[in-house]
Amino acid sequence: MKLLQKLVMVFALLGACLSTTHAEKADQDKPIVLEAEKVSVNDVQQVYELDGEVLLIKGSILITGAKGNIKVDPEGYEYVDVQGNSESTASFRQRREGPANEFMQGRGKTVTYNAKTELLTLTGDASLKRLHNMQMLDQLHGWKIDYDDVQQRYHVLPPANAKAEDLPLARAILSPRRKATLEK
Repeated sequence: MKLLQKLVMVFALLGACLSTTHAEKADQDKPIVLEAEKVSVNDVQQVYELDGEVLLIKGSILITGAKGNIKVDPEGYEYVDVQGNSESTASFRQRREGPANEFMQGRGKTVTYNAKTELLTLTGDASLKRLHNMQMLDQLHGWKIDYDDVQQRYHVLPPANAKAEDLPLARAILSPRRKATLEK
């Protein structure tokens, strides 16, 4: 019986190790902590406006910028839009489920995050990194970066008015994915 329990535990741990990593699901149930020089709250419409030294924390999600707003839909999902200014960019950081110490970290003139679809969009001289133990695994740079955490997809786009001679305006460095193997 104990052997069966150990085998079940080993397969459960193996399944957890082999599963793909996503944004930390525990973030969905965490409260939002807001800091800014000025905060305007419209509880009826569920709209929050922030101005000056914006800091938003929700679980492992950390978003900074110069100003921004948050809209909450009737289901309770947040749509966050934070902008930088001429002196600093907006930034996003989130711990991922799965391997310990893995993060997505990005910056741009604008950071938008849709909590319902788990879509992150960085616009304006944007960069996005996937880090493990503070070592870069993937790095993208471009005018606009969409990162779909559910589908595990990056999408880098040039400006709408980009000319062919200006391209390429996107750059990516992607680390190889190693498949977990079972040693005998």
